[in-house]
Parts: sequence; C-alpha cells; structure tokens
Amino acid sequence: MPVPAPRNLPDVLYLPEYMANWPWPRAINPHYEEVKAESDAWFRSFNPFKARSQYAFDKCDFGRLASLAYPWVTKEHLRTGCDLMNLFFVVDEYTDVEPAPIVRHMVDVVIDALNHPHKPRPEGEIILGEIARQFWELAIKTTTPTAQKHMIESFTDYLESVVQQAEDRDTDHYRTIDDYLENRRQNIGARPSYVPMELDLNLTDDVFYHPVITELSMYIADLIILGNDIASFNKEQATGDDRHNILTLAMRQFNTDYDGAMTWVLNYHFEVETKFLDGLKRVPSFGPEMDRQLQQYLYGLANWPRCNDCWNFESGRYFGSKGLEYQKTRRVPTLPKVAVVYRKTGLHREEVDIPLVEQLASTSQ
Repeated sequence: MPVPAPRNLPDVLYLPEYMANWPWPRAINPHYEEVKAESDAWFRSFNPFKARSQYAFDKCDFGRLASLAYPWVTKEHLRTGCDLMNLFFVVDEYTDVEPAPIVRHMVDVVIDALNHPHKPRPEGEIILGEIARQFWELAIKTTTPTAQKHMIESFTDYLESVVQQAEDRDTDHYRTIDDYLENRRQNIGARPSYVPMELDLNLTDDVFYHPVITELSMYIADLIILGNDIASFNKEQATGDDRHNILTLAMRQFNTDYDGAMTWVLNYHFEVETKFLDGLKRVPSFGPEMDRQLQQYLYGLANWPRCNDCWNFESGRYFGSKGLEYQKTRRVPTLPKVAVVYRKTGLHREEVDIPLVEQLASTSQ
C-alpha cells in the first residue's frame, strides 16, 4: 500500500531551470533512429528482462541519450555509444537492489569480459558477461588504442563504485555530500561515457591526464550528477532508493526541507558551471594537431550536461510520458511512497522488475 510522501516534501516538486545559462545548445546525431534500432535489436537478443520490464527499459530511450551525447560522431562510433548506454543501464538494473556479495560477482564477470572480449563466456553465467563481451568486441574494431585503454580503466573504476553503492545499501549508510560526490563521480559512469567522444582520437597521457583536463572532466561529472539527481529524485524517493541522491543528502546534512536542499544544489551547480568556464581559459596548447583533437574532446565534455538535461525530459526514464510537459512547467507532482520489490536475491532475468513512472503514479489514484 502506498503511504503519503514525507512531510518535508511538498505536494508538487519545483525543478529550477538550472541549465538556462549553459552556452552549449542541444544537438542530436542525424543517425539516431537508424543506429538506435540496430543497438536495441542487439540488446533485446539477450532477453535480459521479462516483457514488462523490457517495455519500461525501452521507454528510457538510451539510444537518444547516446545520440544527444555524441551528435557529431560516425554511425560506427554512435553504435558504440548506444551499446555502451544499454550496457550501463542493464548493469544498473541488475545490481540496483542486490546485496554487495552478488554485486561483487556481477562486477567481476563484466570486468573479465571487457578484458577478454574474444574469449567465450562460461555456460550458465549471468548474461551481463556476454553483453559486455559483445559490446567491447565490436567497439574495439573502430577504437584507437588510447581510447581502448581509457575505456577499460574508467569502466573498471565505475564498476568498483557500483559495489561500494551496494555496500552502502546493505549497511543503510548515508554519505556526506563530499564523500557522496567523490563516489558518485565514478558511480554515475561519467568517465567511461566520455570515451565515445575520443574513439577516433589519440590523446596522449600528457594531454589526457593533464591537471586542467582532469579538473574539467570532474566539473562535468558534477554537473551530470546534479542534473541526474534533480530529475531522478521523485522516482527514487517513491521507491525508497534515494540514499544516493544529492537532494536527500543535502536535506539530511543541512537539516533542511526539499526547497532548502534544492537551493543549495542550484547554488552549487552555478559554482561548478563557473569553474568549468574559467577552467577552459587555462587549457594549455599541446601543438596544432593535439590541440585540434583536444578541442573535439572538450566540446564533448561541454555538451554532456546539456545532453543529460534534454534526455531527462525527452525520455521516459524519470517522468514517464509527461517529460516535455514538466520541462515547460517545471512542476512535478510528488509521487507517493510505495513498496517496490524488484526481485528476489538471485541472478534470474525473470525476477528483474523495472517499474514505470506511470505505474508508481497510479498507486495514488
């Protein structure tokens, strides 16, 4: 049975236009529909979910997310981006409410598959391994060695942070904001999401790991985190999965209500925006050819917060079919808290349940 939203949540949640002053406009890859169809067909071939959950997964339109994130890349590289987004979110759905030991096993399977993309997976293994293996086996055909290195490094770090998140769930641990951001910069998958921007580049270590470039990458990760947490908060608080959300942590840490937490998040967002714009002015020159490659990468970074904001409203992930309406009104009815049992402990696709936002909203009717 649903229970009323907590008293410190208003009946309607206001979403500020936090991206209003971001200089980079929305753009989408012209190959979106064609490549999305190919990637989605590939992903569905694994039968990772039962029919109802697959429908909810499809509503999220992860091909749109990739096409907004990588608007200039070729069809081959957009395919890598689309497949990557499908991999990200199937890992998210499979691990989201599992205990840490099972998540550890899942993560080890995916890491092994990425490091051995030509090795057949063991019979009876969780399907995440074969999805990851096929993703990377195709991707490396059109990926430079440096980009391959960056993907393995960053995706491994992301997976390790997924285990940390599971440990937090198991112990009912709420992090401080600083601790959360440190973990979430890995957990949200920003760094591996940057890699499709450089699949045709050869950014040397002195460029890629230059302090200014890593600083700019971190700022963009923070903007993605803030935008994601603003959009996802309503759904997450309804299902009791808001422990890893900046708004929940701000309410706890500052002993404030939703509006007070949102004010803090909005101010921090503006602060990070300013730091990124200032940081761009400090990017050194590495020579004409490397500067050309770096400019493509920096554009990709700057585009990500806009991409993320647009996808939050254009997909059905967080707002169901009303995303475009909420994008205009900025007013979202607070969902009631519901008891959502995603699945029993185990590794069976039949037990993976992805609720629709409309399904959560209907419990209050």
